[in-house]
Amino acid sequence: MNFLFPSPSPGADRTRLSGIQKYLGLFAFTAVCTATPAIAAERIYVTYGPLEVSVPIDSLALFATEGKIDSYLDGFAQYAKPEQLEQIQTALQARAEISPVTIAQFLYTDQGELLLERLGRVIQTKARQPGFYAIRAALILAASDPEGVTIVNVLRKFPTYGIRIDISRGLGIANELTTLINRSNRAIEGVAKLSEEQAVSEPEIPPAQILQPQIPGPYTWKKSSVTLKNPNRDRTFPIDIYLPQGSPRPAPVVVISHGLGSDRTSFEYLAKHLASYGFAVAVPEHPGSNAKQLQDLITGKANEVVGPAEFVNRPLDVKDLLDYLTSLSVSDPTYRGQLDLQRVGIIGQSFGGYTALALAGAPMNLAQLDKDCRLENDTWNISLLLQCRARGLDRLEYNFGDPRIKAAIAVNPISSSILGETSLSKIQIPVMVIAGSADTVAPALVEQIQPFTWLTSPNKYLVLMKNGTHFSTIDQSPQSIFIPPPDVIGPEPALARRYLNGLSIAFMESYLNNQSQFRRYVEPSYAQSISRESLGLRILRSLTSQQLQQLLNSPPPPSRPASRPPTPQPQPSPVPR
Repeated sequence: MNFLFPSPSPGADRTRLSGIQKYLGLFAFTAVCTATPAIAAERIYVTYGPLEVSVPIDSLALFATEGKIDSYLDGFAQYAKPEQLEQIQTALQARAEISPVTIAQFLYTDQGELLLERLGRVIQTKARQPGFYAIRAALILAASDPEGVTIVNVLRKFPTYGIRIDISRGLGIANELTTLINRSNRAIEGVAKLSEEQAVSEPEIPPAQILQPQIPGPYTWKKSSVTLKNPNRDRTFPIDIYLPQGSPRPAPVVVISHGLGSDRTSFEYLAKHLASYGFAVAVPEHPGSNAKQLQDLITGKANEVVGPAEFVNRPLDVKDLLDYLTSLSVSDPTYRGQLDLQRVGIIGQSFGGYTALALAGAPMNLAQLDKDCRLENDTWNISLLLQCRARGLDRLEYNFGDPRIKAAIAVNPISSSILGETSLSKIQIPVMVIAGSADTVAPALVEQIQPFTWLTSPNKYLVLMKNGTHFSTIDQSPQSIFIPPPDVIGPEPALARRYLNGLSIAFMESYLNNQSQFRRYVEPSYAQSISRESLGLRILRSLTSQQLQQLLNSPPPPSRPASRPPTPQPQPSPVPR
């Protein structure tokens, strides 16, 4: 799920509202946003049981801008270390570049209101009322102010005289988050350790025999674009086709499904890389969950981040695409005999990861979803907010498994509830699940590591990118109106994309072309040999629910050196077929 509110791109036009009603709505909204609130917060009241202290917001502003600690803050500051005070000052200075239209549109969606409801339990009005509406107003007003969205400015825009922060509830949330983070860290460190232990027992690849699937292959390609229309679903969507030139025919087909808020250019680099190895690649763009959907949300043309129907439409888009390619390979001389539609692989990221797993044979699990979504208001798994949208579907059986698909890669997939154990256990084709240890949108433990234990396919791979985020493998699209800041994208995104290039080639060569020499490049030892400290790479072939539980119950392992030094890599050279 790639929905975030970073800086708008320089070319984003914030006036793209059409029609008299849109202009009148924008005028009214701007008038509200730019007005000075009749009442503005002056003090923060911190309560802990029967105890209460107050701090003027001006004191926080003075500390933020000049680093000065006055008498109001002195009692707190004496308990903090210098480095902690520095971190607090930096946090108070941090400014989020976001337009009031953008933030308002999100905060009025179901997902935005759920987050406001949780935040409002801790941040309350002076009269101890939940801060839901006041927080929303403060964020919108701060976004419209020249100072922008900073903590101090949001506090000042709070439309009551005082802000009450319930420390006991805040500590409860902090303890809950600490527990979740510790469990996640134990699982991630445990997976890495198991991978390294397995790597030690594997034979090294002789340097003279090493291939480099992460570098481009020997073939060129031609790209074409077409728009598909299915009148039965009232669905029209574009696709890009990358047809390799000079490779053996017919070519296996790989479909790439983007995530929420992305588009078909977000993984163009991967499509070209696969085509350079002789794979025909088709990349659909899913309307209703692409970048345009977020544009429509911001401009008022849509009133939700994503509709429930997208959980059905996405896998059906891929089925329509494969049917179209089948017809094309018969009717169009350019494609006749060029495509093998019985050897199809699929790669999907985030929402596209769900799409890939659904097509791989995991039916939608509405019963599991109903159970898990009872806790929707209390979860810290942001992806569950998206998954719970599927509860708006008709109560039918949704099974999108397609026998043409023979291998699947799911990158940062959302799968814990929309699919769940019962459904994921039905997948029998080779599956690779890729997780990022720093993924805060679809957390690795609950969305990838635990679901991996539910897979029963004999050929399954869990890939862990240490320090990888939800956005590590996504290339910046020129169509996107959002530019995630570097700390959100994570370290070395170019390296993450090279990892995905190499893993995709090795996996698809192994299971679509039956090229056994590529299987060593999806094994733990090879992953460790090319891993870099900034963005570690580990692969695990098996993990049971019992093993995972043991990892979660054990203390985090101490830091240790790598069990084997990286194998020297030869200079890039043409890859033999």
